[in-house]
Amino acid sequence: MIGAGRDDPGGTVLIDPARDGTPRRAADTVTAAVALAAAANVIMQLARPGVGHGVVESRVESGNLMLHPWHRLRTTSSYLSVTMLGDEPDIRAYRRAVGRSHAQVRSTASSPVAYDAFDRELQMWVAGCLLRAFEDTWALLHGRPGAWLPDDVYRECAPLGTGLQVRPEQWPDDRAAFERWWDGELENVRLDDTVRTYLWRLIDLDFLPGPFRITAGANAFLTTGFLREPFRSLMGLEWSDADQERFETTMRRIGAVLTRLPGPLRRFPYNAYLADVRARRRLGMPLV
Repeated sequence: MIGAGRDDPGGTVLIDPARDGTPRRAADTVTAAVALAAAANVIMQLARPGVGHGVVESRVESGNLMLHPWHRLRTTSSYLSVTMLGDEPDIRAYRRAVGRSHAQVRSTASSPVAYDAFDRELQMWVAGCLLRAFEDTWALLHGRPGAWLPDDVYRECAPLGTGLQVRPEQWPDDRAAFERWWDGELENVRLDDTVRTYLWRLIDLDFLPGPFRITAGANAFLTTGFLREPFRSLMGLEWSDADQERFETTMRRIGAVLTRLPGPLRRFPYNAYLADVRARRRLGMPLV
């Protein structure tokens, strides 16, 4: 058992809402540390072939991470800030902006798999991966790896999907239902050489200017730590019990610092990205 949560029938420890520090709302899971899980989360998302080839083959140059990393960082982080911290007008505005870009993302006759960025099933997969990022990061920061969010907080995370074209009824009813959905979806994950090569470039930080690549080793360690099976195996990444212990210790130490910060500092930079989105809306500037 991890921590002092309550057990579900499958043995996973759920976070006890009565414990001090437990999130009472989705916004409580938003911290700077979520960014540490970014590369791992992209690997999980792109392990669905339709998502993987949709990203690798995308004709939207401005959204190409390898060509415009800072732009892609802003737009992705802005989406997370809008869906987890924003209100309904923020979400509607961002949905329209993303929709204009997604309209260009669809497979061609030469694509090895069929895909369409408006595919609600693929969007739900991406949203499920994002939910994992917030939940896993929160649990690790509090020394409770593998813990689940309370159902009410989990339900409040639905805009991660419904912020685009995912329908509310697609979001599983509670956290246990999400786990069953996730286990079923794992049957659809696989990586071919094309997508795997792209993801290794992500791990190695090939998209960043030379001086920033000095952190590639740390990125590889954190990425492997945040990955679940079967994703580690799909990438050919090795991981030991000692690695796991070091990873969990690192995350607990980061959590010890973050949890002592005032809310606005703890949520930075995502609150800053939300402020940027709202400023862009007021000034009529592009959101993506």
